[in-house]
Amino acid sequence: MTETTHTPHAPIVLDVAGLSLDAEDRRRLQHPLVGGLILFARNWRDRAQLTELTAEIKALRPDMLVCVDHEGGRVQRFRSDGFTHLPPMRALGDLWLQDGKAGAGSGVLRATEAATACGYVLAAELRACGVDFSFTPVLDLDHGPSGVIGDRAFHRDPRVATLLAKSLMHGLLLAGMASCGKHFPGHGFVAADSHTAVPVDRRSLKAILEDDARPYEWLGTSLASVMPAHVIYPKVDAQPAGFSARWLKDILRQRLRFDGAVFSDDLSMQGATVAGTPVEAAVAALNAGCDLVMLCNQSVDGGAPLDALIDGLEAALDKGSWQTSATSESRRQGLVPQTEPLPWDELMHHAAYLHALDRLP
Repeated sequence: MTETTHTPHAPIVLDVAGLSLDAEDRRRLQHPLVGGLILFARNWRDRAQLTELTAEIKALRPDMLVCVDHEGGRVQRFRSDGFTHLPPMRALGDLWLQDGKAGAGSGVLRATEAATACGYVLAAELRACGVDFSFTPVLDLDHGPSGVIGDRAFHRDPRVATLLAKSLMHGLLLAGMASCGKHFPGHGFVAADSHTAVPVDRRSLKAILEDDARPYEWLGTSLASVMPAHVIYPKVDAQPAGFSARWLKDILRQRLRFDGAVFSDDLSMQGATVAGTPVEAAVAALNAGCDLVMLCNQSVDGGAPLDALIDGLEAALDKGSWQTSATSESRRQGLVPQTEPLPWDELMHHAAYLHALDRLP
C-alpha cells in the first residue's frame, strides 16, 4: 500500500482485528484516506481494555471517528463490565401503546422520556470509554416480514417512530454524541436480509415517501447523519439506495433537504455486491452522494481487502474517477464529539446519568 499526499477528505471507515492495534492496523489508520474506525464484539474484553484501545487510536489520529453499532437489544456490542443492557427499540413503541391505561397521554410521555434516557445512557457509557459515535437510531418501520429489522424498529407508524427517535437523539446529544438514521429510505418492508441477499422493494416512490421515508423528512434538521439501505427500489432506480444519485442527491439532499453526513452501509454485505468489488462499490457510493464508505470484518485474516480498498480508492482519485470533497470532510469532522466525556467513575455518580437509569423501560 502506497502513501498519498494529504487529502481534504478521509472517507474510509474500516475495522481492526483484535483487542489492541497491531502494526498493520496502525499503518492503515494513519493513511489520510481513512477517517473512521468501527468496533465489534471481537474488539471488546472489558472497559479498561476498550478505553486503552480507543486512547491508542486517538493518539495516532486525534481526528479519527471511532464508531460502533450499539443500538440496544440484540445489536449491542458491549454488554458486560458495567455497560447497561439497553432494551430493543420496540420496547419503547410498546410503552407508547400503553397510553390510556394510567391516564391520557401517560404512555406517550413515559415512552419519550424513556427514549431520551436510553440515548443518554447509551452515549454517556460509550463516550466514557472513548467511543465517539453509534450508528443509531434505526428509523425503519416494523412492517412485520423483516427478521433483520424486527424489534430493532420503534414502531410501524412513522409518526411514532419519528417522535421516539427524536427523543432518543436528544439523549444522545445531551451526552455529546451525534446520531445516524438508518436505513434510508426504509428496510423494514422487505423480508430479505441485505447482509446475505439483495432485497428488492417494488413499491412506488410515492408510497415510500408517504410511509417509510417520512422520518427522514420530519427529522431532516435534527439528524446528524444517515445510512442508506442496500435495498433496490426498482420503480425509483436500478441501484440500491446507497449507490443511487437519484436517492441520495435528488431525493435525500434536494427533496428532503438533508444536509448531514451520509455513510454507506458495509460494502462487504451481499446487498452491496451489485455495485461490483468493494473498490468499485466505494467509488459508486461516493459518486452517488455518500460522504463516507465502510468496509467491515476484513481485518481478521490479514486485512488484504482493506489494503485493496485504500489502494483502489487512491488510484481512482489519481485517475479522476472520484473527487475529494471539503464539504464531505467537514460533515465527517462534525460527527466527532466537541465536548470532553465524563470518565466512567465520575459518570457512575453523575446526577443526569442516574436520573436516566431510573427512566429506562
